[in-house]
Amino acid sequence: MSSKKSNAPPKKKIVIVGGGIIGCTTAYYLSHHPSFRSDIDEITVLEASTTGVAQGASGKAGGLVAKWAYPRELVDVSFPEHVRLAELHNGAERWGWRYVNCGSWEGRGEDAPSLANVGSAIGDGGDKTSLEKTAGLEDSDVEQRKGKGLPDDLGWVKESLTDFYSPMAGDGDTAQVHPYLFTTSMLELAQSKGVKLLLGAIAASIEFDMENVTGVCYQSLTAPMKFIPATHAILCAGPWTPTILPSVPVKTTRVHSIVIQPQPDVQISPYVLFTKIDPPEGFGDKTASPEVYARPNNEVYVCGPGDKSSLPYFVGGVKVDDAACEAIFQQVASISSELRAGTVVKKQACFLPVVKEGKLGGPIVGPALRMAKGYYIATGHTCWGICNAPGTAKVLAELVYEGKITSAKLADLAPSKYATTL
Repeated sequence: MSSKKSNAPPKKKIVIVGGGIIGCTTAYYLSHHPSFRSDIDEITVLEASTTGVAQGASGKAGGLVAKWAYPRELVDVSFPEHVRLAELHNGAERWGWRYVNCGSWEGRGEDAPSLANVGSAIGDGGDKTSLEKTAGLEDSDVEQRKGKGLPDDLGWVKESLTDFYSPMAGDGDTAQVHPYLFTTSMLELAQSKGVKLLLGAIAASIEFDMENVTGVCYQSLTAPMKFIPATHAILCAGPWTPTILPSVPVKTTRVHSIVIQPQPDVQISPYVLFTKIDPPEGFGDKTASPEVYARPNNEVYVCGPGDKSSLPYFVGGVKVDDAACEAIFQQVASISSELRAGTVVKKQACFLPVVKEGKLGGPIVGPALRMAKGYYIATGHTCWGICNAPGTAKVLAELVYEGKITSAKLADLAPSKYATTL
C-alpha cells in the first residue's frame, strides 16, 4: 500500500478573547482574508458580557478617526482601511462614517452657577488624568490661533464666549464613526462568513503545551470552567488583558461621557472640538476640558477627563458617577445654548487600556513568541482603539494566515518589547 501526503492547508481553530472593537474587527479581517477557508477554519469570539459586544469603551467612545493619531505606523494602515471599509460596506449609512472638522476652542462659560466645580467631571475615582488625545499632533499640524473668529458654520458655540479657535490638522485628516455601530457591524459581517460569538464567556487563561497554543479556558458567572480547543488565540481584552495575562503592562483609566439630543429643529454642524473652558467670573478657577463630538444623527457626544477608579471584575460591573456626567453637561451647556436646551439621553462610563511604558503609551500588537506559537496580543490602544482597530486587525490576520506582518512595520509595538516573558 502507498499513501500520499495531503497538500490541504491545516485546519485553524482561532479563538478571539474580547468582543470589543479590536476583537470584532479582527474577526472580520480573519474571515475576509483570502486564505480563510469557511469549510475547515473555525473562528470564535469570546465575550464576557451576556448582553452583546461593544459593552465597554468600544460602545461608549467618541469614535474619532484621525491621520494625526498615534502611533503613526499603525495609523498609516488604519486610516485608509477605514476609508475602504466605509466604501465597501456603506459605512456612511451603516456606522455613521464621515469626515469632520476638528478644532481647539478656548473661552469662558456663562450662566451656569454649578460650574463653580467645573473641573469635577472625573467621578469618585479621583486623581484626574489626561486622555492625551492630541499627543500625536505635531506643531505643523496646528494652525496659528485666529483670535475670536469661529468658522461660519460653527454656530452652536457662542462666539461672544470664544477667546481662541484653532483648526487642527487639515481637510480630510479627521473623520468619525459611531463606535457601537462600527463594532457590531464588523461582527455581523464576520458572522456572515461563519464566525461564532459566545456571550457570557469570561476568559481565565490561554492554554499551551511546550510549543503551541492548545485552547482557552473560560467560565460564566454561574457555570464551572470550560475549555475550547484552539490552534491560535488572540488576546484583545482591553483593560482586562492583565487579568488573563498579568505580565502584560496595562493599566486603566475610567472616562465618563454623555450623549445629548438637541431639540428637533436644531442642526449641529459636523465638528469635533477639544475645549478649554474657564468658569464664569466669580465661580472659581478650575478649567474644564471636555471633548465634544457632533454625530451624523444630530446627537452630540461629550466626554470628560479620566480618573483612576478601580477596574471591576468584568464589564458589567462598571459604575457611572451621575455627578461626573452632570458636570460634563454643565460644562458644554455653559458655552452652547443649543446643547443646554438639549436632553441628556445617555450617561455612561468606560475603562481605557493604557500601556505603562513605551512611546506614547502603546499599544501592544503582535505575537507572544516566548509564550507559544499561535499566541497573539492586541491591547493598550488608549483612546485610539476605534481609530486603530482596522490596522491592528489587518496585521493580526496577516500573522495568522501569512506568518508575518506585511502591511506595516510594528517592531516597536511587539509584546517582546514590553515584557521578557512575551
